[in-house]
Amino acid sequence: MGRGRHRPRRQDDGRGVRNPAQALVLDFGGVISKTLFETHDLTEQALGLAPCTLKWLGPFAPDSDPLWASMQRGEISERDYWLMRSREVGRMLGEDWPDMETFVKRARGADPATVIRPEADHVIRIVGDAGFRLAILSNELDLFYGVDFRSRLPVLARFDAIVDATHTNILKPDPRAYHGVLDALALAAEDCVFVDDQRRNIAGAAACNMRTVLFDVRNPRASYSEALRHFGLEYD
Repeated sequence: MGRGRHRPRRQDDGRGVRNPAQALVLDFGGVISKTLFETHDLTEQALGLAPCTLKWLGPFAPDSDPLWASMQRGEISERDYWLMRSREVGRMLGEDWPDMETFVKRARGADPATVIRPEADHVIRIVGDAGFRLAILSNELDLFYGVDFRSRLPVLARFDAIVDATHTNILKPDPRAYHGVLDALALAAEDCVFVDDQRRNIAGAAACNMRTVLFDVRNPRASYSEALRHFGLEYD
């Protein structure tokens, strides 16, 4: 996709002309990759479970997932949620799964590229080809997916920076997490658009003066289209 086709335009946000952003900063799980809620059928096939065994649906049916609601209220962390789900699925197989990485590797290990959102791949190419910067800010990329996961995903080679709390031990929405990716990019907060599917992480980024897009996992294209507008680009 040529650079000329996606030449950025200056934008007017209602308060005067606004310069395009310079970097797109993405969460990984849910934003770049499909959620585990969306791939229950693949998980069941990979693990040899009967169809419709996995019934928890998180943001797709929050009223039917009390554990997800507890996480949204801040009573447990996202890591806690997925550790409990991992142990639950492990018990279905008569196994003891001590961490989320075991769940992800067993469910998605054969071909991790199949769970990358096509919308994410498309937008990453649009932004990169237009000459803008790309970064990932994740709380648990290597923790959940394993350290060898990155080498099996060619799309990750397009990113200028990957900041992962697996190694920094600084979780969003701690302000230091956002400043860490800003330092890695050597850009000001207002020059960066941060996209995440968790409202509290969006609030943390906004408090650091980053531009933000709350990602709707039920409508990825709309969320990515909103992010592209900050660069004067269009989803086509």
